[in-house]
Amino acid sequence: MLIVVDPTRVARRLRVRGVVQGVGFRPFVYRFANSLGLVGWVRNDGGGVEIEIQGSEPVLDAFTQCLASEAPPLARVDVIEPEVIPPDHSRKDFAILPSAEGEVATAIGPDVGVCRACLSELFNPDDRRWRYPFINCTHCGPRYTITRSLPYDRARTSMAAFELCAGCAAEYGHPGDRRFHAEPNACPECGPRLSLHEPHGLTALARDPLAEAVRRLQLGEIVALKGLGGFHLACDASNAAAVARLRERKARPHQPLALMVANVASLAGRAKIGAAEAAVLESPERPIVLLAKLPGCDEAFPGIAPDLDEIGAMLPGTPLHYLLFHEAAGRPAGTAWLDDAQPLALVMTSANPHGEPLVQRNDEAFERLADIADVLLMHDRDIVVRCDDSVLRLRPDLPATPGEGDGKRAGVQFLRRARGFTPLAMPLDASGPAVLAFGAHFKATLCLARGAEAFLSQHIGGLDNPAACAALDEAAAHLQAILSVRPAAVAHDAHPDYYSTRAALALADALDVPSIAVHHHHAHIAAVCAEHRLDGPVLGFAADGVGLGTDGLPWGGELLYVDGAEFRRLGHLSPLALPGGDRAAREPWRVACAVLHALGQRDEAARRFAHQPAVEQVLAMLERGVRCPPTTSLGRWFDAAAGLLGLADTTSFEGQAAMRLETLARRIGQTFPLAGGYHIDTRADGPSVLNLYPLLHLLVGETDAARGASHFHATLIDGLAQWIGDAAHATGQRRVALSGGCLLNRELAGGLRHKLGARGLAVFEAQHVPPGDGGIALGQAWVARAELRRGLL
Repeated sequence: MLIVVDPTRVARRLRVRGVVQGVGFRPFVYRFANSLGLVGWVRNDGGGVEIEIQGSEPVLDAFTQCLASEAPPLARVDVIEPEVIPPDHSRKDFAILPSAEGEVATAIGPDVGVCRACLSELFNPDDRRWRYPFINCTHCGPRYTITRSLPYDRARTSMAAFELCAGCAAEYGHPGDRRFHAEPNACPECGPRLSLHEPHGLTALARDPLAEAVRRLQLGEIVALKGLGGFHLACDASNAAAVARLRERKARPHQPLALMVANVASLAGRAKIGAAEAAVLESPERPIVLLAKLPGCDEAFPGIAPDLDEIGAMLPGTPLHYLLFHEAAGRPAGTAWLDDAQPLALVMTSANPHGEPLVQRNDEAFERLADIADVLLMHDRDIVVRCDDSVLRLRPDLPATPGEGDGKRAGVQFLRRARGFTPLAMPLDASGPAVLAFGAHFKATLCLARGAEAFLSQHIGGLDNPAACAALDEAAAHLQAILSVRPAAVAHDAHPDYYSTRAALALADALDVPSIAVHHHHAHIAAVCAEHRLDGPVLGFAADGVGLGTDGLPWGGELLYVDGAEFRRLGHLSPLALPGGDRAAREPWRVACAVLHALGQRDEAARRFAHQPAVEQVLAMLERGVRCPPTTSLGRWFDAAAGLLGLADTTSFEGQAAMRLETLARRIGQTFPLAGGYHIDTRADGPSVLNLYPLLHLLVGETDAARGASHFHATLIDGLAQWIGDAAHATGQRRVALSGGCLLNRELAGGLRHKLGARGLAVFEAQHVPPGDGGIALGQAWVARAELRRGLL
């Protein structure tokens, strides 16, 4: 064969790293190279995408430059590593090669919502995928939750069980097709199928499972629905009896429930939605977004978010979700109906018995949801990884995140980071050894730091039962497998009794690597440092419900000086007694009783809480100092204020009393701090103390709960700002990191940001990781790396 040598031909090997598998990157490279007349090949491997490309040097330069700027919408190109190689003059075309093995240095993309092109096919009666619940392409659909290992190929996903039919195989193999190398590609002939079942496993009598499920919803029944990453429990959000029944069966009497509507127009007049909120709701990630209620919201959706001024809403994220609304709308042809308000609104909440992890498997659904759901709509595609819905809110006072030029993520703060965002990597300030951090006990997540990136796992939840603990173990194993990482160290909370601590120690022992204990509130501040890539010391205010302190007592209102692996406690809130220990965290009246006792108002406590059968027992405990451990937790100060103002004697979920207090405060609007509401005790030989007892003393006689809530917030913010400002002046440190679950309170966080900024301080908050315990693992990994850098382990 005659080989013609082109003297102008040069060749390069390009290594592309980032989110470049499962997002249509290879087809994009194929089409782009062919359009420029280049030859060579592209393939997936453990490191990401590898390209060998040949042509004239100017065209290769243009090709390389456009790989990042013109990449598919779901791709994220972090780095392109070029290497000059000898040209192969026998190469005459450009091809997609089979994936190569190798050390994994890439990551799979997250699950994303169905794209507009697929919706057009889904609602076209003449299309072969008309109303097919598993339609997808390279621009949308499942990724993370169906993937067992990398490189990302169909054989390594739960779609391996479904052999492509001739039509789907032709699409998969055609370079010009939107489904070219779309690994989850399927159709009604060859792909997953829906089925409807009664709670104990019998197949329901239904010609069309989806149509019957919608009929059941409209009758007021509860439907368990298998989605991406797990099951949801759904019911008609306008049916008060159905909502109440769902709450009773799930043992969730007050905690807010998420709402799903067909589109933004369906929320008109019910929730406040600006351009930024609409953009996030309609984004491919499809998170739950907290929105301000408008008048009439609670009447339209009774019992969804009682006693709160926000409602969590999301739009359909999968074809199956869209088909529920399509069925209710009468199966209109085309997509025009998607722009019109739809009457159907659904509660769409995680399918799990109270306190247990998300239901993942079909057999598990029959076992665990039989007493909750009236009927189950499921399918035969396995969910490899549990992944709950992400929850976030927009805060206009927060800065835009660098690198997100469209501004859609400006002011975003996560409450829960999961589907749509896991396992996207967070960039770190420097590369380092691999560390797996096991997080805390509540709102558990994991974090695996690899190179200059950190991969935060999906939300797992509280580790209060064996099923949740097993879910943590599964997530840890999968994260190591999917990233092909053997940790060089393991990090964990300093609390010895947390299951996350025991699991971390067991893994460290099995791998024969160091285990590093990180104190809870140090990790809270470290998470902010990691996210914002802050190098050097910072002041940190960590405020939450509870975390073990270095003195063995429960902390939760801490002023810290943090410098990498080191931290120093500069101050704390004045201690509160917790009559009955942990029980006081669920019964704010006990904390209020302790405050009144400390203020010398025992008789007032006995009178005010006479309806509580244990009041005399609690007062006796306080008088004797028995079973009343002290805590510096800001969360308990919120509980005390709520108890004194009569907002909540008891709570059914974490943060309930504080959320009611915040909601009431916003009704009043901005008020001035109460004079003499706090004082700061400074000591030369120990931490300073912000004493808030004067504030609660002023609230004892308050008869207007909303006014009291507003004064509480204003005075607390003023005291914290003065306290933190004094520490900044004393240390010369001008950077302040705010973290902990209490910083999800917008009044508190926004007020502190404003007042500290007015003092010339730079304020940093958790945004793309939750400020609560869901972000602890990132902070642990960051501190553990700092420990390893010091060479002490």
